[in-house]
Amino acid sequence: MSPTSKSGRLEVICGPMFSGKSEELIRRLRRSQLARQKTQIFKHSADNRRTLDHVASHCGDRIAACAIAETQTLAMFLLDDTEVIGIDEVQFFGNDIVLLIDKLVDEGKRVIVAGLDLDFRGIPFGSIPTLMALADEVIKLKAVCMKTGADAHYSQRLVSGQPALHTDPLVLIGAEESYEARSRATFEIDRKPLAEYLKRHNFE
Repeated sequence: MSPTSKSGRLEVICGPMFSGKSEELIRRLRRSQLARQKTQIFKHSADNRRTLDHVASHCGDRIAACAIAETQTLAMFLLDDTEVIGIDEVQFFGNDIVLLIDKLVDEGKRVIVAGLDLDFRGIPFGSIPTLMALADEVIKLKAVCMKTGADAHYSQRLVSGQPALHTDPLVLIGAEESYEARSRATFEIDRKPLAEYLKRHNFE
C-alpha cells in the first residue's frame, strides 16, 4: 500500500474521570457496528470496577469487550479483516501500545482509544500524550467540578476524604469512592512532579 492510499485513522478520546470518555467511545463503536464494519473492542484488564467483559460508562451504558493486560496479547487477538478497533483505558498499557496502534493505522485500520490524559498528580499519563500528537482527531472532554460546578480537567484522588500525596501509587482503580472531578482552581496535590516528568522525557 502506497503512502497516498492509506485510509487508516486514529481518534483519541481523553479527559479526566467522569467526563464521558467511555460513553463517547461506546457511541462511536456502536456506529461502526451499525455500519456493518468488522469491529473489535478491547479494554485494559486493570479496569474491573463494574465488569471485566464490557466497556462500561458511569451512566450505565456498556458494550462487550475483551479484557487484556499486555499490548502483545492484544496484538494476538486482532483479526486480519477487522476494520475498526476500540481500546478503553489505553493509558494503562505500556508505551509499546503506541507502536502497535501506529502500525494498525498504517495498515488502514480505524483505531479509537479512550483514556485519562492526566494522572492523579496532574501529570501527563502514559502513552496518551504521544497518541494525542499522532491522532487524526483528539476529543478532549471536560467533567463538572464537584466543588464549584465549573469545567473540570483534573481527577482528584482522595484517601480517607483527603487529597492523595504525589508519592502515592500511580494506579488506584476506583470511582466515586476514591475520585472527584476538579477544576484547576480546586485541584489539590502536595507537589506536582512536572520537572521530574520532563526530565524523564527529555529527547535532546
